[in-house]
Amino acid sequence: MNKSVGPTNTSVGRTSLVLLLVIALLNTMGITIIVPLVPFLTVQYLAHPNTLAVIVGWLTAAYGICQLIAAPGLGVLSDRFGRRPILFICLLGSAFGYLILGLGGALWLLFLGRIIDGLTGGNISVLFGYVADLTEPKDRGKYFGMLGAAASIGSLIGPVLGGLLATINDRAPFLAAAGLLLLTLVWGYFLLPESLDKEHRITSVSVHELNPLKQLASAFRWANVRWLLLAWFLYAFPVGMLQTTIIVLMKDSLGFNATQASLVVTVLGAVDILVQGVLVGRFLAMLGNVRLGLIAFVLVGISCLVLGSIAFLATPILLLVGIILFAGSGSLVENALRGLVSGMVGRREQGRVSGAMQSLQSLGWVVGPLVGGFIYTAWGHFQVYALASLIILLALVCVWIALPLLQRHQATKQTLGGEQEAALLSNEEN
Repeated sequence: MNKSVGPTNTSVGRTSLVLLLVIALLNTMGITIIVPLVPFLTVQYLAHPNTLAVIVGWLTAAYGICQLIAAPGLGVLSDRFGRRPILFICLLGSAFGYLILGLGGALWLLFLGRIIDGLTGGNISVLFGYVADLTEPKDRGKYFGMLGAAASIGSLIGPVLGGLLATINDRAPFLAAAGLLLLTLVWGYFLLPESLDKEHRITSVSVHELNPLKQLASAFRWANVRWLLLAWFLYAFPVGMLQTTIIVLMKDSLGFNATQASLVVTVLGAVDILVQGVLVGRFLAMLGNVRLGLIAFVLVGISCLVLGSIAFLATPILLLVGIILFAGSGSLVENALRGLVSGMVGRREQGRVSGAMQSLQSLGWVVGPLVGGFIYTAWGHFQVYALASLIILLALVCVWIALPLLQRHQATKQTLGGEQEAALLSNEEN
């Protein structure tokens, strides 16, 4: 059961990859069951419903703050003790958080559940670390896309299931989410082997490495990926803004209920499946990670403006167009950036860089929801999406600045191979 696997063990590697895809599907189902329902549940506990966007922003930020605290340590610990035990801790914590949400009946319990889930919410980064262990650098973009597609299938099924369960009572979706995550844990425990063998693990973990502020600072110690990591944060920032406000916008401008909002989130999942499962490989082959990332950033910025225009022209058509464009281009951005960053660090540091990306994403999910909720309530609905589009433009500029380093990486690839290349690049520090 504890046998380690690696890129050279293709038979075991393929079996493990299939298991990882199933785990990603079940995990994302558990997460997305509750996504469209949180604003509708939260408003029941508010004395002033017009503050809904602000409170949802704080709920989202609470999750992001806890991930910011815990994710770097989880990444480092997975490099030290292996992916398997850290993954199981993450799944168990998330299940417990959702159980509290399902059994509770007050606003503070919503915050408590989100805090617990956030502290153990590094399962996605651990899954990507698993895939990095099992694949060669040149193949990681493709397999990252497959993992993303499996997660997208879960995000397609989850909201539909949540919408159906919400017709029973408000607690049912949260209890179902806890059950799915526990099922994922049991599945992985009996069937998933460890992927990081002892010879590739770091030998010790110092306390300062578990410091989230230290980890945020050291996230940029890889000189060759600094601008890419900054672009990753600047992408997560507006995504956090949209996560906070999009369901509230549907409720306020279009009069949607929980079931209708769930259907919209389902459309988002369907687009993710199409893009990551079918199109991302073809686009990568045609354009490469760099061009694909630049084009996708432009499309994400346009989608933000389309969604914001609903404040002026309240029609479901604009919502549908904006959601499809945002989901499709966002999937391309994530795969392109993950592929670029992962390919430029060594195997020993995949967990660290994955944890760094998770930390930066969590920071975006702290700042974005707070800013988005405030602007939505105080300034207006369109202003949130206009600012999101501007931040996406800044992310695109960061990728553009990184082009010389990326070109040097391509030149190095032609003269060095495999781990020798990755080891050299991972040692490039300023």
